Amino acid sequence: MKQTAITKPQIKLVGMCVRTSNQQEFNTTKPRISPLVQRYFHEQIFKKIPHRLHPGTTLCAYTDYESDYHGPYTYFIGEEVASFDTPLPQGLQTLIIPGQQYMKFTTNPAPMPDVIIQTWQQVWNMSPEQLGGTRRYHTDFELYDERAHDHHNVVCDLYIGIN
Repeated sequence: MKQTAITKPQIKLVGMCVRTSNQQEFNTTKPRISPLVQRYFHEQIFKKIPHRLHPGTTLCAYTDYESDYHGPYTYFIGEEVASFDTPLPQGLQTLIIPGQQYMKFTTNPAPMPDVIIQTWQQVWNMSPEQLGGTRRYHTDFELYDERAHDHHNVVCDLYIGIN
């Protein structure tokens, strides 16, 4: 896994979201993220998003943290857009990821969902010194582009907001 400090400008997203927690997600009888992701792709929700900047590049954001990674948060899946000027189709929502400093982790190729679960577990176990700063717990996100098309060898970027 490669780790890089980077500053990103504000990002506008359109997509779908659900409120959940890691405790709920690791309880295999009640996960909320995987059904949302499956619906997003099986119903091709991304094709309904107006003003897409990078069609085919999916962002999955974690925001509205109640506390830290132990508490509830909002999971948002969608695409970056140029503007929010067009009325959205029913069921779609907006999210603005503020410009901020991130620690970017680029994963090694691995199958989904193991690639992202293992990366998050490594991040959760990092000290602020290893992470390159203290986590902000405002908005973190994963970026899936053409490197994620083979679900058996996914490479993605995880952006962790830091102070």
